[in-house]
Amino acid sequence: MKTNILLSVLALFLMPASFGQKATFDFTFTAVDSGAYVILDSVKVMNRAQGNDTVLFWPDTTLTLEINQGDLLLFIGYATEFPVGMPEGTPGNEEFTIYPSRPNPVREQGEISLYLPEKGSLSLLVTDLQGRVVLSTECQLDEGYHSFSFIPADGGLFLLTARWNGLIRSIKILATTACSGRNWSLEHTGSTKTPLPVKASPQVTGIMKQSGILDTPESNGSYTFQFATNIPCPGMPTVTYEGQIYNTIQIFSQCWIKENMNVGTMVPGTQEMTDNGIIEKYCHSNEADSCTKYGGLYQWDEMMQYDTLLGPQGICPPGWHLPTDEEWKLLEGAVDSQFGIGSNLWDLSGLRGYDAGKNLKTTSGWFSNGNGTDLFGFSAMAGSYRILPGTFDLTGYEGVWWTSSQVNSSKAWYVNIHFFSPKIGKWDDVWSVKPYGFSARCIKDL
Repeated sequence: MKTNILLSVLALFLMPASFGQKATFDFTFTAVDSGAYVILDSVKVMNRAQGNDTVLFWPDTTLTLEINQGDLLLFIGYATEFPVGMPEGTPGNEEFTIYPSRPNPVREQGEISLYLPEKGSLSLLVTDLQGRVVLSTECQLDEGYHSFSFIPADGGLFLLTARWNGLIRSIKILATTACSGRNWSLEHTGSTKTPLPVKASPQVTGIMKQSGILDTPESNGSYTFQFATNIPCPGMPTVTYEGQIYNTIQIFSQCWIKENMNVGTMVPGTQEMTDNGIIEKYCHSNEADSCTKYGGLYQWDEMMQYDTLLGPQGICPPGWHLPTDEEWKLLEGAVDSQFGIGSNLWDLSGLRGYDAGKNLKTTSGWFSNGNGTDLFGFSAMAGSYRILPGTFDLTGYEGVWWTSSQVNSSKAWYVNIHFFSPKIGKWDDVWSVKPYGFSARCIKDL
């Protein structure tokens, strides 16, 4: 099926941010999990240049948009993962379980039930398709089955995430409310140790997943969302470049080189890098073994190979490029358990998110046991960085990576992960001046 929506005639899109030449494109969407076909629940298209969006619901697969040429679009695909052969959370299974809303869709009020194997703290978070938090609550509950009354304030598709004892369970809720002027509500209405009634026909509980693709379209496009993660990039498990072999890692629709780049000739930390036709790198404490372990450290201009365009090849292998701030934000939304892809939170500077940093960190090597879970195989290490006037910070405390996005002619955005926080940071501060030496990662071209 096909949905034709000309954004110029929608009230939402009547405030263009620029006056560039407009063009009309057709976009078609499919999805896979590794090589297996996946049915998309919906696709959200966000125009990052103009700050507006629209949503396409399955079974529609094609969208027609009128946009300014050069606009950056973020496509977010949503699909439900159904564990093979796993029946709908059967009461009495003694596992942390959240059951589908009754009814679903919810018009006026729904009932949500869950089971806690032990007494503990439970946090509940309701987010929309953009990852914006519309409702959150936390409570101490005893072991047993608990019921909650859920009242939506708006219509749409929402994700309810429950967190208990480090475990996360999620369900989708479709709200079709026609009421306005009321508040979101999620209230505990009762508990019991008696198993809840089970529906006569067993179903399968699904967890909604999201995957994102960034592009600046210049023609009609066909986009395939990848829902596999923590696997080598399909068809390209390794990349050989400048005599070194790098591993790849697929994190939903992004394919990354798993290690920090370690290309170039080592120069002492006191020496400034120059545009001399030779790729240069710093190694912590001026020791080559440190580059072998943590990768090289690069001044921003050297990393970019003296290009100032977004996402250049720079020091990356052919077919790969240096990630932009937008590509880092997509990664952060993909791995954070609370704030999804496209959330306005990722536009902020400073420490942000909930646990994106923890989920990207390696499981060892961080100071004071500030290790991560490395859930997605990104393996962010706590390396060092070169500070002015040419010394190095200690290893083990944080990892710091340049983006290819400039703040101005003398500064660029950088991303960091600390040992003391599960969050992730993006900064424009005194450390973001281009002569500092930070790590670099590469991401595969579309």
